[in-house]
Amino acid sequence: MAAQNIYILGIESSCDDTAAAVLHNGRILSNVVATQEIHKKYGGVVPELASRAHQQNIVPVIHEALNQAGIKKEQLSAIAFTRGPGLMGSLLVGTSFAKSMALGLNIPLLDINHMQAHILAHFIDEEGFEKPKFPFLALTISGGHTQIVKVSDYFEMEVIGQTLDDAVGEAFDKSAKILGLPYPGGPLIDKNAQKGDPKAFDFPKPKVGDLDFSFSGLKTSILYFVQKKLKEDPQFIEENLEDICASIQHTIIKILMDKLKKAVKQTGITQIAIAGGVSANSGIRKTLKEAEQKYQWQTYVPKFEYTTDNAAMIAIAGHFKLLTGEYASMSTTAKARIKM
Repeated sequence: MAAQNIYILGIESSCDDTAAAVLHNGRILSNVVATQEIHKKYGGVVPELASRAHQQNIVPVIHEALNQAGIKKEQLSAIAFTRGPGLMGSLLVGTSFAKSMALGLNIPLLDINHMQAHILAHFIDEEGFEKPKFPFLALTISGGHTQIVKVSDYFEMEVIGQTLDDAVGEAFDKSAKILGLPYPGGPLIDKNAQKGDPKAFDFPKPKVGDLDFSFSGLKTSILYFVQKKLKEDPQFIEENLEDICASIQHTIIKILMDKLKKAVKQTGITQIAIAGGVSANSGIRKTLKEAEQKYQWQTYVPKFEYTTDNAAMIAIAGHFKLLTGEYASMSTTAKARIKM
């Protein structure tokens, strides 16, 4: 296949966002996301409602992605879709649609690991954004994952550290819930933290071995701290919200950075990239940029729209899979759990 004319349709449906993107030779022509608002009133994603919403959204989202890209479906070289990890019902919608469309158009089908795609988003051609060079370390942080990954090639990735319990995104969202903030609360903690004092309150950092993470103890300590303070003063959250958020965020960033520094020391790799939904956090982005000067690292922060779940990252992963001829068969099934 002529390398100069590759059109990939990426489809992402791993959780509660239905997304489609068209990529032409590594450059994004369209990146459409339909966000499901229904989960807000439940304070979290309801899997059954998510899969139903995907069924409603997938055709209009793909139609819009092709429209914005200015191409006909017959021009597509291949279709890339998220095989896993994610919510099974949600994944099945994207998988089934991708298979049917690839079969109808008689073009290759490419199955993508959602977590690998988050990392490969760094290789989308974007003006003003440098691409990391192999090998590099990726800190992959999202609502469901917290990992340090050694990336030696596009699909040669080794998880060298991961969470033993909760993911960092969950720690942000659950802390927000304790403070009475609406779902999703992570971005609201970030917003309030920007105006608060990060040293106002002290939260314990978990002691776990080597490069692994743990956030369940931190969540518990935040809960007990807030409960105790509310007994003393019912207005405590209201009067100290910005400082509480800043202190929580400061603690979480310290946990992530301590492990990252340890990983750099162990591997000798000083090229660091962040990926996943939580890498949209302004405090994490700022701290990582400061680390360039402080530790002489080369750091890579993705474009904001490629941090949360999106189909552009699925399309770029598909682009590299197509080049290696690594196609999926029609018997490929979605998997809720899948290793890097």
